[in-house]
Amino acid sequence: LQRAEAVRTSTSSSGKPNWLKLEMAEAEARDEKKNSQSTSTLIVGGFRSAIDGSVQPYGLVVPKSIQPDATKPLRLDVWLHGRGERNLEVQFLHQRLHQVGEISPQGTIVLHPFGRYSNAFKFAGEIDILEAIAHVKTMFPIDDAQINIRGFSMGGAGCWQMAVHYPDMWMAATPGAGFCETRQFLSSFQQEEFLPTDYQESMLHWYDCPDWGNNLRYLPTLAYSGELDKQKQAADLMEQTLKQLGIPLVHLIGPQTAHQIHPDAKSEIETRLERLSQQASTAHRSVPQKIDFTTYTLRYHRNHWLSMEGLEHHWKEARVQAERDGDQIVAKTQNVTRLTLGPFGKTDNGPQIKTISIDGNRVPWNKSVPSMKLIKIDAKWSAIEATEVDEPNSLRKRPGLQGPIDDAFMTPFIFVRPDEVQSPLAVDRWVASEFAHATMQWRSHFRGDVIAKSSNEVTPDDMASKNLVLFGTPKTNPFIAKVMENFPFVWNESVITVQGNKHPSPSAAIVAIYPSPFANDRYVVINSGFTFREYAYLNNARQIPMLPDWAIVDVTDGATSQLPGRIISAGFFDESWK
Repeated sequence: LQRAEAVRTSTSSSGKPNWLKLEMAEAEARDEKKNSQSTSTLIVGGFRSAIDGSVQPYGLVVPKSIQPDATKPLRLDVWLHGRGERNLEVQFLHQRLHQVGEISPQGTIVLHPFGRYSNAFKFAGEIDILEAIAHVKTMFPIDDAQINIRGFSMGGAGCWQMAVHYPDMWMAATPGAGFCETRQFLSSFQQEEFLPTDYQESMLHWYDCPDWGNNLRYLPTLAYSGELDKQKQAADLMEQTLKQLGIPLVHLIGPQTAHQIHPDAKSEIETRLERLSQQASTAHRSVPQKIDFTTYTLRYHRNHWLSMEGLEHHWKEARVQAERDGDQIVAKTQNVTRLTLGPFGKTDNGPQIKTISIDGNRVPWNKSVPSMKLIKIDAKWSAIEATEVDEPNSLRKRPGLQGPIDDAFMTPFIFVRPDEVQSPLAVDRWVASEFAHATMQWRSHFRGDVIAKSSNEVTPDDMASKNLVLFGTPKTNPFIAKVMENFPFVWNESVITVQGNKHPSPSAAIVAIYPSPFANDRYVVINSGFTFREYAYLNNARQIPMLPDWAIVDVTDGATSQLPGRIISAGFFDESWK
């Protein structure tokens, strides 16, 4: 891990990190010592997370034919591991140094992300996959047209999620077993009935993959299940969903097989992937002529040359169908108010776009720009001039600034602790408890250390570059007092007023996410870490957002294993953060 930290400063004359050559040499020495016949070199590495500054490990399986100074574009398979409650960093690193793992395709580097331990590669675990891929690209010439997302069991669940959220990243997806949503899986797998609140029902869209099935329309997907495996339920459900959408799914089933990959199915998957790889290597992925993209949140807004940048209503299906037809783009939209079309990339050989036909409106293409920004007002689409693009002080939900609370913990953040008080009220005692709980749980569940500061230690760089997670009240945290100046609710020493309803503030608190008044592309979070708690650790499918954009919490009886206290009221801000 110390070598991983040295990547940015320790490089050879070829520009490749010296530690990589050292790792590969040591791995080969281990193989010789064991008289190994393996054709692969096993390496461990790590990267420093942009989220919390922690060093997150990964393993690599590198064919011995590949050298650290390789220049030929290489295929990369990302393998997501299964659940292991005791498989922390040391065990993970030991495995990656001594076990090739489930797959080792010829001529292919296999990346094993740690993914923050056992969270089904959600939230920070999801971002870690992206960061690990980016880190590997600094060492090897990875071909963007030949990256596969793969996994089994909990890793199969992560594979479904990464496939539907980032369909333009992968050559193919091969999910095995796992789960693909929450309610039906819990009912089938452990006979548990999950009864979400209205706002939890909305947020199930985040990781319920059947809702995003449309995004697999142009992504080759090879699902696998054991015939006797209870977790076959996931692929069966996705197969049924995709059939209704007119999308075929290859679903390989291991005969008389429980929770493992049948050798024949593994061989078939590798054969199909090799065929796709040969096609990709002979003709690098071209710019697609058709895009059909679905989202429920602007956390996931881009697919190739299309970016959704405004919705009419979050957590309702938004969809864009767009096609390049000669010198025009023809597009049909649903629940979308802002779009960017382009740029089209270096491999684009199509004619110059002259016109956009969108929902029956015709918009001329500005030849002087590589991409066009469009806005819909009163059902009419028009181009946005450069001077109209998002004034710094405008508030609207947009990519990277759309909530809910859990979204703040997928980008850089720091905690800001409350000031000490002489005679703490019930709310102050609750705040202290929640601060300690959120700090401890980030370490135990997301395997990182929280950066925590007092209000007078926060720097201008902190405010500009990080989400501020503020604990306290307007009286005990000056940053909360500043946020409250323009917040939609009123919070003073006597009451919290929400939409005309008053709650006594000595026994209640606000939990919320809101655009930061200190930076136009960051959040502030009030009195919350990630919102699922200990009860959800029993099953990864339960690890979903439990609170929306805001909530009023009765702190009298304290927190439970599911919630920070009794929720008096909760909901989402509208698309203008009101």
